[in-house]
Amino acid sequence: MIDQIVKGDHARFREIIDTYGRHIYQVTYSVLHQAQEAEDAAQEAFLQIFKSLPQYRSEGFKTWITRIALHKAIDAKRRLNRRAAEVNGPDDGVLHIPDLQADIVHQLMKKEQKDMLLQKISSLPPQHRDIIVDFYLNGKNYEQIAEHSQIAVKTVESRLYRARQWIRTHWKETSWHE
Repeated sequence: MIDQIVKGDHARFREIIDTYGRHIYQVTYSVLHQAQEAEDAAQEAFLQIFKSLPQYRSEGFKTWITRIALHKAIDAKRRLNRRAAEVNGPDDGVLHIPDLQADIVHQLMKKEQKDMLLQKISSLPPQHRDIIVDFYLNGKNYEQIAEHSQIAVKTVESRLYRARQWIRTHWKETSWHE
């Protein structure tokens, strides 16, 4: 079957997905413990499996695909941890608005926090405000910010670092717990 897929019968790959899909999902879920992230990692694993089929050397197919899925899940976990560390650094809790339950009281609290955050962000110096808004609120990555601002990626990194330092210095944590 692998030879047929490599030779162009891509419809046969569906059989691999049907046979091993649950197993691959279980592998990714065991690392990530989040259904959506595990599904995404499983899809990435199947894409990698498909791309790597020509290099497969008949050495235990299930073991081979399990290893690919495990690596994809670990990569996804690292990305999630890096992103969480950027957003929730030791002193950066001010930029994280928790996703609370959807009842009215919590919605009002969330809106108040968001309004307070936007007010705080508007008080930032312009060079810090722009980079914070682009990265945290608009969800742009370093490359997108660099392209939009017509600056180097390293400049984006250093400006974001300086903006975080400014926030740590000028914003008091106690004002967020009132």
